[in-house]
Amino acid sequence: MSNLSEASTAALDVEALRRDFPILSQQVNGKPLVYLDNGASAQKPVAVLDAMDRYYREMHANVHRGAHTLGDRATAAFEGARETVRRFLNAASTREIIWTRGTTEAINLVANGLAPRLREGDEILVSRMEHHANIVPWQMVAERTGARVVPIELTAEGELDMDAFRQRLGDRTRVLAIAHVSNVLGTINPVAELIAEARALGVVTVIDGAQAVPHFRPDVQALDCDFYAFSSHKMFGPTGIGVLYGKEALLEAMPPYQGGGEMIERVSFERTTWNQLPYKFEAGTPAIAEAVGLGAAIDYLDRLDRTALAAAEDALLARANALVDTVPGMEIIGTARRKVPVLSFKIAGLHPSDIGTLLDQQGIAIRTGHHCAMPLMDFYAVPGTARASFAFYNTLDEVEQLFAGLRKIQRLFA
Repeated sequence: MSNLSEASTAALDVEALRRDFPILSQQVNGKPLVYLDNGASAQKPVAVLDAMDRYYREMHANVHRGAHTLGDRATAAFEGARETVRRFLNAASTREIIWTRGTTEAINLVANGLAPRLREGDEILVSRMEHHANIVPWQMVAERTGARVVPIELTAEGELDMDAFRQRLGDRTRVLAIAHVSNVLGTINPVAELIAEARALGVVTVIDGAQAVPHFRPDVQALDCDFYAFSSHKMFGPTGIGVLYGKEALLEAMPPYQGGGEMIERVSFERTTWNQLPYKFEAGTPAIAEAVGLGAAIDYLDRLDRTALAAAEDALLARANALVDTVPGMEIIGTARRKVPVLSFKIAGLHPSDIGTLLDQQGIAIRTGHHCAMPLMDFYAVPGTARASFAFYNTLDEVEQLFAGLRKIQRLFA
């Protein structure tokens, strides 16, 4: 059971939080694990592990069609998790909450669903900071329809160039697809403003929330976005499941993404009719235990003081920024005014992959490479970066260990 089973309004007790995450107590290469790869995938609290274990031990069965007790239990847990997600996003209805395998599948679903609305010469706006998952699906649809993908440029600091956005937004724009938070830069984009300006021209808005939901709760009705996608595993839930929020009218108008069981109302060789929302987009047996785990992850976060969590993450990033000057030749990529705790960097004379390998030998886990954002790497004229991404269970001492590790590596190559 979680050590923080009751709501906390006191100062954040990071050591108590860390006890909720068993994996953090291990050693790697003979050193205590310092896990700073949370932007790729966050670790899981006991509350999530227990919820999934309890599902498999006490209620596993297929959902919706079983005429027996276990089927009823599984369906109640599965649909209960959907309601938890609805509440988390402040969606109007569970009909607007579609289970997917993750953000990537969610964006592919939207892109394919909107394809019939696109014509030759139409434009799809995406930013240069997007993850490949919010570029490639649009390129594939553009190739089929004759539409074209138009990039929105950035400032040197890694912020969206709002003047460039307004110049690109026009009569030909049909879709705006943009990240709420950049996975490389940590930049928090002004999505409410972007959505409002796009909506004034009738443009459909698609928000990639994968990097936002671990750090704050989005309100889809306040944002007034048409679609919002995120993945469970980045917000302390299991892998293999994600969520697509979509406005009900748009989802109703879109064709199914996949065919098979569950997404049908009636099948004959003459004609097949589709099931109602949200099941029209959920072909086949779903990831039931994973949905339960995601619901448990959201419940876990809801028991915590989110203001205290955000303050702790801000302190981690502030300490990291303050230590940059202690590593000669270190340069931060992305210095936006509003950021989540992500530090992408390069060090003169060192390849990012060497930095990652040598830090791992010290028990420190970071991410290196292009981070599925090659157009962004081209913008900064680098092959890749090293990236440390922090979560609320990280400590100021771990930030110090990261920079001590970097200085040690630098001495090796001096």
